[in-house]
Amino acid sequence: MARYGSHITLSPALWTRTLAAVLLGSAICATAQNVPLLSGGVGFLTSTNGGSTSYTPTIEPVLAMPLGQHFMVESRADLLESFAPNGGAQPGYDHTHFIGLSYLQGDYIASPHLTIVGGTFLIPFNTYNERLTPLWISNFQATPLIFSLGNMSGGAATGGMVRGSIISRPKYSFDYAAFFSSRVGTEQFTAKRSSGGRTSLYLPKQGLEIGLSYDRSLQGFPASHENFYGAHVWWEPANTAFRLRSEFARGHHAQGYWIEADYRTQAFGGLDSWIGRIEPVFRMQQTFRRDNAASDGLPSVNTQRADFGLDYNLPHNTRILTSYSRQFASNGNRNIWQTGIVYRFLFPTWKGK
Repeated sequence: MARYGSHITLSPALWTRTLAAVLLGSAICATAQNVPLLSGGVGFLTSTNGGSTSYTPTIEPVLAMPLGQHFMVESRADLLESFAPNGGAQPGYDHTHFIGLSYLQGDYIASPHLTIVGGTFLIPFNTYNERLTPLWISNFQATPLIFSLGNMSGGAATGGMVRGSIISRPKYSFDYAAFFSSRVGTEQFTAKRSSGGRTSLYLPKQGLEIGLSYDRSLQGFPASHENFYGAHVWWEPANTAFRLRSEFARGHHAQGYWIEADYRTQAFGGLDSWIGRIEPVFRMQQTFRRDNAASDGLPSVNTQRADFGLDYNLPHNTRILTSYSRQFASNGNRNIWQTGIVYRFLFPTWKGK
């Protein structure tokens, strides 16, 4: 779990939870009705690491507001409370809270091949940052160990982006995203000067997606500029509830990968049966240091981590999340237990015409 300051602040969070998949559906529906949509998630999370347990109730509202047929404004906020052991001589808990905007962007939908984005947006590097960080979508509370590679530590950029479909056919499609970010250090938003992009090939019949990403940090002296390389593979076979997702990322100081699989059986009454709602999840990840300059947010030594999850999908968009992780490293092994209950909401801000 990320730790936040001990007072209310408008600085952005670590940009680790955001709405990508839901925003697409929200944008289409909102544009069709020309009505702003408010979506997001509410959750209560716990994390036990090294014997210390923290509790975090959180709300993540997302607004999709159409302005005509071609313009859209999108924003997400994070509101949370955190209760963690104070570690002092007298046992007790410290109470902290956080309020902040994660992103605020304007979209101009020129055509299916081109959308122009301006403002503060999520960096399109690999897939986790844009697709899997929403509170109610991710299978695990903790982001992968390599999350900061290519995401400029925080996951957000301030500047401009273009994205869309290069070509779309019944048997395959190519899409792209490219961005440039300026350096921003205000209280409301922070971003590093950088540029990069991603391209992906999708084969719908096979349910297979393969993509490559590249980013370059442009902040500071030229000698300190850094390149990041990424690759992702997703496989979701048709007519099954099996999903396999993976990413690889490489920076100047470290590299690593993660592979995640989850499955829901349809053999005993379908996905809505009490057995079909059970969702076992497994994620394997490793990081490797290329030098000792551990300034990229990754562990300071080579690390292996296995995450075992067992989620339960209740009716009405509610999920119960449980997981156990075992981390192995030369500076010490540890166990991590995490639980939570999450509810996803979606409704128009007012009645459409």
